[in-house]
Amino acid sequence: MSINHIRPWRHIERRKSRQIHVGNVPIGGDAPIAVQTMTNTLTTDVAATVAQVQAAAEAGADIVRVSVPDEASSKALKEIVRESPVPIVADIHFHYKRGIEAAEAGAACLRINPGNIGDEKRVAEVIRAAKDHNCSIRIGVNAGSLEKHLLDKYGEPCPEAMVESGLDHIRILQDHDFHEFKISVKASDVFMSAAAYQQLAEATDAPIHLGITEAGGFVSGTIKSAIGLGQLLWMGIGDTLRVSLSADPVEEVKVGFEILKSLGLRHRGVNIISCPSCARQGFDVIKTVERLEKRLEHIKTPMSLSIIGCVVNGPGEALMTDVGFTGGGAGSGMVYLAGKASHKMTNDQMVDHIVEEVEKKAAQLDSEAAAAE
Repeated sequence: MSINHIRPWRHIERRKSRQIHVGNVPIGGDAPIAVQTMTNTLTTDVAATVAQVQAAAEAGADIVRVSVPDEASSKALKEIVRESPVPIVADIHFHYKRGIEAAEAGAACLRINPGNIGDEKRVAEVIRAAKDHNCSIRIGVNAGSLEKHLLDKYGEPCPEAMVESGLDHIRILQDHDFHEFKISVKASDVFMSAAAYQQLAEATDAPIHLGITEAGGFVSGTIKSAIGLGQLLWMGIGDTLRVSLSADPVEEVKVGFEILKSLGLRHRGVNIISCPSCARQGFDVIKTVERLEKRLEHIKTPMSLSIIGCVVNGPGEALMTDVGFTGGGAGSGMVYLAGKASHKMTNDQMVDHIVEEVEKKAAQLDSEAAAAE
């Protein structure tokens, strides 16, 4: 049940976009915001690439992108698509023929970059292949690879140049009666990205793919992405997203979901609310949370867990969570279930016990959801 009707300050009015499909995943309209990532293996190493796709899907990725830089990768893509549990987006740069080959190989979507894919005649051939093979297209504008005439016009990469590039490419697709497309305008600069996306959102009803490109390593990239994507999502902009990190693609998926979960836009797995700990803590909060995060990765059911070191905020936080634990004295603390104090548990048995309680609650919620269908 939505709680926005009693807490209007939580409400996010999503921008109205038309809906397309990437394989069996709806993008735009009233569909959930999709989380994407991209493999970083050699595409020609089918086994490694498929393993990475499967790991990303297990972490929650709705869609996975795979680079197709050469003909050998196009050939490998066919097998990757066949073994993938989620739709595959083929990343196409420089050579339009790779786009045609990827469509023929079964890609669900083609990502093409207006700055380097070639002239309109070549784009038309890619469009024809996409139509023939029921493929959608993502127009992927990047501040680092804008068309020369736009750089000459504006003097440097800027939001206006990025949006103009994207709209020019939309026109090409629409002139060829192709409408199954989404669009992104990415930059590594948070300000440039945010400004470009805001302008884009006002200029088209196409689904928008969000991203801060080349955001950096795990910590810095996560922060940069949370700031950039978070403000846009809060404004209601965005139908799908990728967090671009110099890290394992699985980490990109986790961060993407955490951003969406923090705004109440997607719910998956256990949302752990925990304190930073201090001298008042009745147990080692930091190590406990680390252990619980790993032990609870298998839970897909949306639910909440509070782990608070002492009674200052512990009982209050537990009121709002499905399961909670608050540190006390003498080597034990209080377990809360559905917001109410339930029973005490010793600190040394607490992790195993909480995992058990979370699994029990997840099974209950799953059963209730199935009965309601």
